[in-house]
Formats: sequence, structure tokens, C-alpha cells
Amino acid sequence: MSESDPQLERIRKLLAKAEDPAVTEAEAEAYNKKAAELVARYGIDQAMLAETGASVDDIGTLTIPMNDPYSRDKASLLTSVAYPLRCRTLLHRVGQKVESVTVFGYQSDLGRVELLFTSLLLQASTQLTRVRPGGFFPGESLAAYRRTWLHGFARAVHERLSLAEQEAVRTAAPGVRSAELVVRDRSALVQHRFDEEYGDLRSAAPRRLSGSGYLDGHDAGTKANLDPSALTRRRRALPVR
Repeated sequence: MSESDPQLERIRKLLAKAEDPAVTEAEAEAYNKKAAELVARYGIDQAMLAETGASVDDIGTLTIPMNDPYSRDKASLLTSVAYPLRCRTLLHRVGQKVESVTVFGYQSDLGRVELLFTSLLLQASTQLTRVRPGGFFPGESLAAYRRTWLHGFARAVHERLSLAEQEAVRTAAPGVRSAELVVRDRSALVQHRFDEEYGDLRSAAPRRLSGSGYLDGHDAGTKANLDPSALTRRRRALPVR
């Protein structure tokens, strides 16, 4: 993704408006929603270019390290970003810790996953240093609250990205083949190649989380800044203590 790409430049301007303290919360959310739409449109454009042979977009992998605390929850956030963007994930675990996650998909989609995850993890980590459970659940641990907060944040991100991707497909300009067919075939091929490589691995059992932070985290995720310039700036997520 080139920094001079006009699509990315438009997104940066929208996000600058959203981050302006003078705008209302409703206005900021509108700017962020538009940014998510443009990120999705970028993915469709790259898929259609590859379909016509105007660009090369191969299937590959990207491995992203996870750090404690909350490595499993951070990995869940990465998966929540990857799946709407037509990628698949493999978690590398040692006991209860996730050391890294391998993301499997087309190169253009891997780039979108990395840049969005980098930005969203920074935002979530920054907010986690401030959030605290309310008084409705006496004795609740901070760790339990933060785990469910991250779960809610990840779920909201997944919902927003899924809707943006669906809308981008629906409104894509017609080509030799429809965007819907192109995306469907790409998704199926990624899943097929993933199954060939990792299909004999067992899925992890669902987690049971006991904290009360889900709704607070979900609310934060609906307002999260989907910043596509994060990849080029290579910002690091703040440590959560």
C-alpha cells in the first residue's frame, strides 16, 4: 500500500476529522464508518485488479507475535479482523499463552489485516490501561473485566468490518465477473489452501469468560478508529499492565 495512494489519503483526511476534539461523537463515528467503507473498497479494488491480471496477488502467510498479558484475547482480536477480510488464522500456543498467530490469505488482504490490527490493538491497549469494572459486581478481578472487555471490542470490530465488506461487494462496479463471484472464489480458495495445509489440526474449545466488561468493550469497538496508515507508521501497541 503506497503512502501516496489517493484512497489512503482520503481515509487519512476522514480520520483527522474524526480525531478533532471539536467534532461531536456522532460526527466522529460517521467519519470512522466512512473510513471503514474505504478500507473495504480498497480490498475489493485489489481483488478485481488481480482478477483481470492487472496486478499479482498471491496467497501467502503472515505471522504476528502476541505478547502477554491477554495474549489469547489479542489473538482473538486479530482473528476478528482477519475473517471479515477473507483470511484465516492459526494460533501457536504454549499452554494458555498464544505466542504468535499465522494469518493465511491473499497478500493484499494480509496487508489490510496487519495495518488494521496494528491500529486497533494500539487503541484497545491504550483504553485497557484506563478501564475498570463498575460497582455492579463486587469482588470482580480487573483481569476478568479486561478479558471480557477485549472480547466485546473484538466482536464490535468484527461486525463493523463484516458490514463494510458486504457493502463494498454489493456496490462494486461491474466487470467481466461480478465482485461477489470474485470474492466468493477467493474466499473458497483461501479456505481450501488453508485446509490442505492445516486441516488436520483440532479447533480450540470455546472459552468461558466470567468478567462484566463485554458491553463496555463492545461500545468502545463501535467507536474504534480504523486507521489504515498504521502499517506504514509501524506503531507499537502500548503494554497493558
